[in-house]
Amino acid sequence: MWNIFKKKKLLITDDCSIDMNNIPKHIGIIMDGNGRWAKKRKLPRNIGHKAGVEALRDVVKECSKIGVKYLTLYGFSTENWGRPADEVNALMKLLVEYLKSEFEELYKNDVVINNIGDITKLPLICQNALNNAFEKSKNNKGLVLNLAFNYGGRAELIMAFKKINEDIEYGKINKVDLDEKLVANYLYTAGMPDPDIIIRPSGEQRLSNFLLWQSAYSEFWYSDIYWPDFKAKHLHMAIHDYQKRDRRFGGI
Repeated sequence: MWNIFKKKKLLITDDCSIDMNNIPKHIGIIMDGNGRWAKKRKLPRNIGHKAGVEALRDVVKECSKIGVKYLTLYGFSTENWGRPADEVNALMKLLVEYLKSEFEELYKNDVVINNIGDITKLPLICQNALNNAFEKSKNNKGLVLNLAFNYGGRAELIMAFKKINEDIEYGKINKVDLDEKLVANYLYTAGMPDPDIIIRPSGEQRLSNFLLWQSAYSEFWYSDIYWPDFKAKHLHMAIHDYQKRDRRFGGI
């Protein structure tokens, strides 16, 4: 149970309180632990991924409700192609099913659906589902939901450097103007703020090639909870912890 006290701008939950004036603008989540969740229950890994979609639905809804502006969810990395074919196919199918079943609800709540990653390598059915969601939701004004599918931080940087080099060669930009702001404009997240906090459930404590450039000054929050068990209350706990930190960005 939760309540928002408008006068104090405070969200009170059973586990913590959140200052509604200090909500992170951009949250990144590494959705990890689906396979281990299933293994613990002696279930196929694909069942774990299906359970993970329920957590995804819960977290997207809560982020939209409390005023997060950008939510980036790491769903399928450039390295995940090395997994068994049946698991990869199941993940692709889940992406399409999620967009099909959830789009109307997301659209109704003014969510903008976006992708970071190279979708040209995805099956055509996934590309079509994503492009359809992008086009239909592009004029919405609420939460921007970045689905990181076939995404890798190193691949993103290589893509950006190639485009920068090409634009220098064609005289579109001058190499003397190369700085952090220019590089950021060539990334998938161009025009978006860097993530304030990156959340990783499942007990792992690494970035796994996620938002390498953008996370330079992100706060991190780790949990032993497997992603399918991740609920709105865990999101609240991460934000509560974030709000207690002193972000100095290299200063004093």
